[in-house]
Amino acid sequence: MPLSDVEPRLDSADPAAQFAAYLDFYRSAVVRKTDGLTPDQLTTSLLPSGWTPLELLMHLVHMERRWFVWGFLGEQVEEPWRDHVDGDPHAAWHVPDGVGRDELVDALLAGGERTHEILVAHDLAARGAVGGRFAGAEASGDEAGAPPTLAWICFHVLQEYARHAGHLDVARELADGATGE
Repeated sequence: MPLSDVEPRLDSADPAAQFAAYLDFYRSAVVRKTDGLTPDQLTTSLLPSGWTPLELLMHLVHMERRWFVWGFLGEQVEEPWRDHVDGDPHAAWHVPDGVGRDELVDALLAGGERTHEILVAHDLAARGAVGGRFAGAEASGDEAGAPPTLAWICFHVLQEYARHAGHLDVARELADGATGE
């Protein structure tokens, strides 16, 4: 039984289909949580950590692309760390001037479509390619030196979305009192 009216109703023995459904669910939650916020609310932080809803949206766009396209497929992507100040993966989130919510929502949804294509075309046991995000054994984080499997990447990206959707719930409630789905 779904926890809410918007939770995926897919109950499949196909793990890739489940991953796709839940990634769509959390992507949609992020879009809903940013819908209706004013430009000022999107670019103002109400949290001690200092991030803004627009910065979180920018982060999610780039995070998914880093893991599935640059990571798993090994494709070169332009500015993989564009969501961070000066492209430094350890720096705070950042949105370049002139980038707005609509552009980021479009990019988030396009990234979701690309993720679907990857999940349909590849086995979850397949390992990420060496040459993109995973330059070699030293970059993989795996004791055996191999890049992570597509299943591991799916779990990681899903938990990133779930955690950040929860963060956005709090930011939205502080911004205008909106709660719920």
